[in-house]
Amino acid sequence: MERLSASMNPAPQRPIRVLQYGEGNFLRAFVDYMIDIANEKTDFNGSVALVKPIAMGDLFPAFKEQDYRYTVMLRGLVDGEAVEQTRVVTSVADAVDAYQDYEQYAAYAKLDTLRFIVSNTTEAGIVLDESDRIELCPPNTYPGKLTKLLYERAEHFSYAQDKGLIILPVELIDDNGIMLKQCVKQLSKVWNLGEKFDAWLETACVFTSTLVDRIVTGYPRGEDQAIWAKLGYEDRILVTAEPFGLWVIESDKDISAELPLPQCGLPVVYTDNQKPYKQRKVRILNGAHTSFVPAAFQCGYDYVLDAMNDPMIARFMQETLYDEVIPTLALPKEDLMSFAEAVTGRFRNPFIKHALLSICLNSVSKWRARCMPSLLGYVDKTGKLPPHLTFSLASLMGLYHGGKLVDGKLECQRDGQTYTLQDDAAVLAFFAATSDQSPARQAEAFLSNEAFFGPDLCKVPGLIESVAASLADILNRGMRTVMTEKFGG
Repeated sequence: MERLSASMNPAPQRPIRVLQYGEGNFLRAFVDYMIDIANEKTDFNGSVALVKPIAMGDLFPAFKEQDYRYTVMLRGLVDGEAVEQTRVVTSVADAVDAYQDYEQYAAYAKLDTLRFIVSNTTEAGIVLDESDRIELCPPNTYPGKLTKLLYERAEHFSYAQDKGLIILPVELIDDNGIMLKQCVKQLSKVWNLGEKFDAWLETACVFTSTLVDRIVTGYPRGEDQAIWAKLGYEDRILVTAEPFGLWVIESDKDISAELPLPQCGLPVVYTDNQKPYKQRKVRILNGAHTSFVPAAFQCGYDYVLDAMNDPMIARFMQETLYDEVIPTLALPKEDLMSFAEAVTGRFRNPFIKHALLSICLNSVSKWRARCMPSLLGYVDKTGKLPPHLTFSLASLMGLYHGGKLVDGKLECQRDGQTYTLQDDAAVLAFFAATSDQSPARQAEAFLSNEAFFGPDLCKVPGLIESVAASLADILNRGMRTVMTEKFGG
């Protein structure tokens, strides 16, 4: 079978306009995919050069063997129907190793057509290290690499205002652009790069903060041969993902004309405040996961799709969202309802095998961030406890109940089978030490633990009593029996 190549999928030669730190599945199925569509549907006319930001690992030989072509396959439910969409992406034009080919990498700082920097260097990538040095080729950290590249660009173009760059980090940290800019400015100070450079950063460059959302399942191991047969060619860097996508780009300056992604029908939102969208994602998408997954696991399910095929579990999740979460949010109701409907479809995606226990990682801190604001907002608005979110607290405690600490993890039992939970050491120690207490005493100790929740949740009227009663019921009669009676079979 023929290997995917430029001869199979020719494309015009376009100037490099995007330098991308990271070559992983997410960026290729999200950013590079969108740029490819922008090239087709608008006058964007730009290519991407990939930069390997760390010394380890190397996908680049496979890229070069396929002339930087690869396939994105989107699979999932759209309007309740299973769809499969494929696209050969031609927006990538080069790939450079910043360690092995430093001179080639450094030359991009002086490239006249360069306008955008994109990065996904993981949450640990945007971290200030003042011991990093500009003399290194390249500097060790991503902020160090970016600072040096920007400085060399500013010097080369004599600080021309039109040679500044637009920086689009997609790392999953709050205010990623703000954090990255702070790192660059501090390194500029440590490295004595001067006031002229600092002023150029402020006036010529745009640091955006972004929010991204797409489940990217990566290379389809075990399915690749069948997919190749369907496509009619071999693609060793094929990437699969869900159809849903969202890219919220927050910027003080309007950059929508330069990066015309919404005009292509792509799910991109330009805004001067991404926080409502962040809140929507955290409270609806992530909050739905965190609120129903512990109960679903205790009902005997191992994967999201299987749990969602249980009408009782699906109804519990949807009632949590529509009745208790959405009423506490500030965005227009129609927008929130549409997003919640999309979440339900994403959870039912038959192409994604999402393990419930993987979602349960660090469940207590997740519940605090994702569910507690909705519970408190509901109480403030109605003066009542939200029944589903309150029950989710009891189900969370039930998930950790009876566990024993083994090698820093909590080993618990479900139907005679051992499962392992990972969380903050203090959380695991708490449950290991208190599981022999009565549900009432354990609930009081848990909810009053300000290290876990911040505020003392015991002050929420009726919360201790409700959580303790549900926990006792779960432990005595089992999760499925209790949920069936409380929320309908």
